[in-house]
Amino acid sequence: MRLDKFLVSTGEFTRSTAKDAIRAGRISIDGVIATRPEVKIDETKCDVCVDGASIIYKEYHYLMMNKPAGYLSATEDRKDATVLDLLPDKYRKIGLFPAGRLDKDAEGFLLLTDDGALAHGLMSPKHNVEKVYEATVDKCLEDEDVTAFREGVIIDGDYKCLPAKLEIPEGHDRRLGVTTVTEGRFHQVKKMFLSRNKCVIYLKRISIAGVKLDFSLKTGEFRELGEDEVKQLYTKAGLQR
Repeated sequence: MRLDKFLVSTGEFTRSTAKDAIRAGRISIDGVIATRPEVKIDETKCDVCVDGASIIYKEYHYLMMNKPAGYLSATEDRKDATVLDLLPDKYRKIGLFPAGRLDKDAEGFLLLTDDGALAHGLMSPKHNVEKVYEATVDKCLEDEDVTAFREGVIIDGDYKCLPAKLEIPEGHDRRLGVTTVTEGRFHQVKKMFLSRNKCVIYLKRISIAGVKLDFSLKTGEFRELGEDEVKQLYTKAGLQR
């Protein structure tokens, strides 16, 4: 990889500022000051330093965001704020995008990545990736709702959803339901409850492919996924890491 491209991949530089840093003698490769932006390096083995501090190369990036309500799951929009607006420039420069949708008024686990293969695998219907949501509805949930979800409810007039799991946690108001789905149709969870004459008034995604939302994250906060979490996502997406 070209040295200037490597520096840009960190999110700390643009192509222009990377070249400026190299010309200023701020970049070293294995202890030797770099002088040319086009020099080729082995990004997995070379010790590249900026002002003496080593840079760890990452081919792809994986962020868990606790998405707040009011933000679109998109990279840009002319009218509304998007989840990328919540990120510092370092991450906005490296081409992250949401892996799947989360409604504008919904909260919870949103995966942001630049790994297209993983995003595709997680969203592919053939992999039946489980997503878990907490939903507060306007009426008490009944055992018949649990049965209906398990059998597959009808939404959008004639579409029968795949079987889903609905749990009514003990010790809570019976207006709280935890549902697990393996599809991602537009507003699906809301429509599933609506098919049972219940309106969702609060929705939060708490898990994707078995990776649980870090509840220490406040809404709008994010962190990088750990290696075990990334491996879990890869496995569920039918990929090898």
